[in-house]
Amino acid sequence: MTSPIRALWEAPAASPAPPRRVWRDWVLVAVLPPLAFVEAALRPEVPGRWLWAALLVVLVPTLLWRRTHPLGILVTAFAAGTAMSLVMGGEPELFTTAYFLILVYAVMRWGTGRAALAASVILAIGILSPLLFGPPTVADVIGSLAVVVTTSTLGVAFRLRASARDRDLERMRSFEREQLARDLHDTVAHHVSAIAIQAQAGMAVAASDPEAATAVLRVIESEASRTLDEMRSMVRILRRDDAVELAPVAGLGDLPRLAQLGGEGPDVVVTLTGSVDAVPPAISAAGFRIAQEAVTNARRHAVGATRVEVSVLVDAAGVRLDVHDDGESTGSPVPGYGMAGMAERAALVGGSCQAGAVAGGGWTVSAVLPRSGWSA
Repeated sequence: MTSPIRALWEAPAASPAPPRRVWRDWVLVAVLPPLAFVEAALRPEVPGRWLWAALLVVLVPTLLWRRTHPLGILVTAFAAGTAMSLVMGGEPELFTTAYFLILVYAVMRWGTGRAALAASVILAIGILSPLLFGPPTVADVIGSLAVVVTTSTLGVAFRLRASARDRDLERMRSFEREQLARDLHDTVAHHVSAIAIQAQAGMAVAASDPEAATAVLRVIESEASRTLDEMRSMVRILRRDDAVELAPVAGLGDLPRLAQLGGEGPDVVVTLTGSVDAVPPAISAAGFRIAQEAVTNARRHAVGATRVEVSVLVDAAGVRLDVHDDGESTGSPVPGYGMAGMAERAALVGGSCQAGAVAGGGWTVSAVLPRSGWSA
């Protein structure tokens, strides 16, 4: 076999899978039989019109299975129609025999590649079958061929469109899953990290300074409450809850909040230069999440760090974000979800993000979010 034919031969059934029954099926089954008898009564010049009408009445219920067994139904209808043509000595002339075109469409729309090839052979035989009853005119051959090709093309076109739409939906689902994973990591992980740090501090001072331990517990309670609130908000959005209260998305202007974490761990110093309010919300939110994740990583993993500096510069080129800690340089760690999430967030707005140890000691996360496309 040549490659195109082999590819068609191995093609699976249509995706997404067809519905088993829809309301249109029952309408066709209810309407076509009466139409066949009405046409037979109004066209006395058609030979064998009542037999053809009766055959259609018998075959019409097969429409209910045309999606799940398209080739089998087409073969059944074709065999019955061919047998009737041989008995009557001519092709059907009733307009309601267009029922057969519905089956052709079904094979091309829902069937496998093998079913489509088999249907093509059957249709070729059907187009050439009038030769058994006499030489057909050129107009008849061209007309039959045009109708069959048009019907088949429609089936293939709708099949490809549905398949493309299904792929687009899957890409959207994948994008939403990645975005949700980033949000969960950047928000929940941030608060849980703060809780873990405060718990360690509380354990260290519990015996010697009960009041300090009590203050740590209050911070843990606050962080836990914020985590639960954010988790509930995400769940409400995912469940399409109309009662969800939407809060403004955090942006670069909210970075000073990172300096208010308190408790044990390195101090966080935030420096904002330029007009952060002029940054578009999407880019501002991406910058905040990157900084938040970088600060969380520094507080959790920077060995011996006493200070984390967050600096943001907004100028004509865009946004430059740097998060640097003064901990010990430990080389390049294995990238985790946090580093991957920071890079993805930067890439989504056309920027870049890099992280690594610096020569003077410590670890630096640098993100560049370009200004192209801003409304100034």
